[in-house]
Amino acid sequence: MVSFDELLDAGVHFGHLKRKWNPAMAPYIFMERGGIHIIDLHKTAAKLEEAAAAIKQIAKSGRKILFVATKKQAKEIVAEKVQAVNMPYVTERWSGGMLTNFPTVRKAVKKMQSIDKMISDGTFDQLSKREKLQVKRQSAKLEKNLGSIADLTKTPAALFVVDVTKEKIAVKEAHKLHIPVFGMVDTNSNPNDVDFVIPANDDAAKSISIVLDVITKAIAEGVAERKSDKDVDSKEAKVTGHSKPRKTRARKGEGPKEEAAPAEESAE
Repeated sequence: MVSFDELLDAGVHFGHLKRKWNPAMAPYIFMERGGIHIIDLHKTAAKLEEAAAAIKQIAKSGRKILFVATKKQAKEIVAEKVQAVNMPYVTERWSGGMLTNFPTVRKAVKKMQSIDKMISDGTFDQLSKREKLQVKRQSAKLEKNLGSIADLTKTPAALFVVDVTKEKIAVKEAHKLHIPVFGMVDTNSNPNDVDFVIPANDDAAKSISIVLDVITKAIAEGVAERKSDKDVDSKEAKVTGHSKPRKTRARKGEGPKEEAAPAEESAE
């Protein structure tokens, strides 16, 4: 886990001007210096560890965490680190309804994929110049806004937000769907909007980077453990010659059934 000194060097402790603070952040503020609130890094370290442990379990379960960071200084950092662990992310404008109207988003993604298919199978080449231009523009727009969530086939298991104030619409949609929210919460934001609060400077690139390093490492570990568990189950099945009992569909009014194990031969 990241150390106190590493958090300090990354400037994670720098909050906003006192006049911009949210009183709900008081428990996470260590002191005021030169009119700026200083975040308690001991609490940051503890909360970051707690968030990483929870996110690791989500990743281990095989579910997706959607990262949201549309502010300029966070875009490239999030895209680079989150791509490495194969998780979806939004770094362009958050489209209202991206979670609460997810079926419509999936339709747009399928449209984008159909355009890609047109290009690969040669259908695109048969279009007129004007039609090609229209399709290219549509494809570019869809790719920019939805390309990074193309593999998200259902609503995510959790949301990770870099700036909960800036991404308030995304946070609100997550709450409506009871999706847990993990977030970097600066001194000007409301921690009550977040399920897993990480009190931290959400403006400095180094601060964002170090927090994302911890979170994405936890995801990578969770995914690796999931793969390891599957490999163990597979090896055990080969050794014993039996896989885990498979549930069969029960008749109406009956509970789930399991396939009966083969009867042992009676001893003579």
